Amino acid sequence: MRIADCGIRSGILAILLLLHLFSHDLFADDFQRALPGMTFSFPQDHFSHPEFKTEWWYYSGHLYNQEKKSYGYQLTFFRTGLKRETQTKSRWSIQNLYFAHLALSDESKKRFEYREKISRGSLGEAGASSYERDGKPFRVWVEDWSLEGEGATMRDYFLRGGDQDFGIELLLTPEKKPVIHGHNGISQKAEGEGYASHYYSITRLKTEGKIFLKKKEIPVQGRSWMDHEFGSAQLRKYQIGWDWFGIQLENGVDLMIYQIRHQDGKIDPYSSGTIILQDGIHYALLLKEFQVQSLGRWRSRKSGATYPSEWRIVVPGHRIELMLTPTVKDQELITQESTRVTYWEGSVKVEGKYQGNPMKGMGYVELTGYAKPLSKGI
Repeated sequence: MRIADCGIRSGILAILLLLHLFSHDLFADDFQRALPGMTFSFPQDHFSHPEFKTEWWYYSGHLYNQEKKSYGYQLTFFRTGLKRETQTKSRWSIQNLYFAHLALSDESKKRFEYREKISRGSLGEAGASSYERDGKPFRVWVEDWSLEGEGATMRDYFLRGGDQDFGIELLLTPEKKPVIHGHNGISQKAEGEGYASHYYSITRLKTEGKIFLKKKEIPVQGRSWMDHEFGSAQLRKYQIGWDWFGIQLENGVDLMIYQIRHQDGKIDPYSSGTIILQDGIHYALLLKEFQVQSLGRWRSRKSGATYPSEWRIVVPGHRIELMLTPTVKDQELITQESTRVTYWEGSVKVEGKYQGNPMKGMGYVELTGYAKPLSKGI
């Protein structure tokens, strides 16, 4: 069912989602906090963690057809808990809401499109398999959009979203092992116990499959990035949004950086990052160890929001200096039929230097809180 065809139902679900999506100073008593000391285990931790309130599986990447035309894509599945799941839940009960966003950037034509879905977790119309409870293969789905793990060790992943008019079907194979962000099992987001998440990435996945545009099937191949994050609190009231950067350099080095912004314009001291070398060895980065400078602006005619549009990123300790430029200026999602969050998420090209040598690459950038502060509601 298309979101556009189910306004009343999606409106009710969206209201429920707004009530539960972001925690500020209060935690839901039923849900577990993200606390230090967690030890990750794979493939178990690829599965859902229903003991936490919020969770998302994020995939983005850069694809090329036989004529070397380039495309960026994003497919994200999100779960938010309304109440903590029980072992013997009714098939009719609504304990979670699920939504998904799919976006495609046709970089040669400078076009950007997206779709969205929202669904409850009852009657099997949406869900995310739990390793401990379900004993089933890894799968996250919202109606006919899905993320599935292939094989017992989940060596491969299959993404399906959209339809023959606008969609993707992609097979992803990891080229690096998962990388845990932060320290002692948590990625701290703000001052205070539990204002954190458990967060890891697979920063390189070989990708092949097809995309669909206007009922045309286009075989593609390329490389993807995966994030999986779960916790029970997001932003404090004084935090309005974040800028996130995921960068893949041609020499095999990857870089993740995020900055959380305050209402007064300051960058939160818990902003951080990770650099991942060619062999998978990685190093956590504190805010003082990197610099992000915005060099340009882009104003959306649809939302009225003004976003940064070009960036200079410097990591002095690793002799990294990069310039990031959007492949398409307008890569804004206004998700009124699901989360009601307006944000910019899109592909960027990367040029600069790595340890004194010229370097190119590709990346994805996510910008939230520019249309409306997340701490004031969505």
